[in-house]
Amino acid sequence: MFDMMGMLGKMKDLQAKMKEAQDSLTTITESGEAGGGMVKVTINGKKQLLKVEIDEELMKPADREIVQDLVVAATNKAMDNIEGKIRQHLQAATSGLLPNIPGMDLGSMMGGF
Repeated sequence: MFDMMGMLGKMKDLQAKMKEAQDSLTTITESGEAGGGMVKVTINGKKQLLKVEIDEELMKPADREIVQDLVVAATNKAMDNIEGKIRQHLQAATSGLLPNIPGMDLGSMMGGF
């Protein structure tokens, strides 16, 4: 027999766990490099840029455009790399709360993470 109250309780638990997991995404970090390591960036699980490191050799006014391109490339690489970590973090936080339903993507249901 279907237990509606039990299911509602599990949904509330799931919502609380997802909020907690999303709030803790700031603890997950990933780095990306470009230009052979001359530009490095670090982002967190909320996709916020935390740090930019630029090699001294690139700090010439003539290299300004190159530096800008390398910062963008390094940031995009870090953003790509963090996707898997975010997914794992959210799955671990909600493990056991709901049955594994094929095709159900909790990441897209809970804010697109």
